[in-house]
Amino acid sequence: MTYAVAFKDLTLGYDRHPAVHHLETRIDEGSLTAIVGPNGAGKSTLLKGVTGALAPLEGRVSFGTLARADIAYLPQQSEIDRTFPLSVMDLVAMGLWRRTGAFGQLRRSDRRSVRDAIAAVGLDGFENRPIGSLSGGQMQRTLFARLLLQDARLVLLDEPFTAVDARTTADLIGVVRNWHGEGRTILAVLHDEDVVRSHFPTTLMLAREMVTHGPTAQVLTAENRFRARQMCEACAGPPHICGRSAA
Repeated sequence: MTYAVAFKDLTLGYDRHPAVHHLETRIDEGSLTAIVGPNGAGKSTLLKGVTGALAPLEGRVSFGTLARADIAYLPQQSEIDRTFPLSVMDLVAMGLWRRTGAFGQLRRSDRRSVRDAIAAVGLDGFENRPIGSLSGGQMQRTLFARLLLQDARLVLLDEPFTAVDARTTADLIGVVRNWHGEGRTILAVLHDEDVVRSHFPTTLMLAREMVTHGPTAQVLTAENRFRARQMCEACAGPPHICGRSAA
């Protein structure tokens, strides 16, 4: 099987302090993979390394047949400024940037695509609602609608189901499973092991270094979880040095 992303002796960090150490593994094309580990294990940092937002301290990230333009990235909601005066329609339409350009005008067909994406995530009628007025679940649905329009081959999700209700989680998992059925590669940082066990066939467990990577049932064992906690707790010094400030 060809790979979508390969990590080759990859070290990532902040101000020269590593948060991910010497990661060596690959994500197969078309796979549905969860990234799990203790707080501060480097999970979010790894996604930023894939997007190119964070340059490697050592090693590299390589792509099989993908380019960075083929990547769609959903950050944690806490990283999004919801005070910016945007409507749901405006935010979702940003998913068309490759077609329209940063300041391009939406054609009638583009507007139809935006409305279809909004309806697909259960927000029909919310087009003109300011994003600052949305609940956490509604905001996450909006962000997923934007991802739908990006039509990316590699989708990166950072805690996509955190702080949303059970119905929203179920609906968005349905979107993720549809993407997987279309042959897209999904890489998601997750905390809920029940969600991981039920919906993600492959899991990468991090604790600044790779603990293990493989079939989910073989990764999510008590032994591996204990080992991951020990690896993070073994780090001496200020929290930022061992990556505890970077999920």
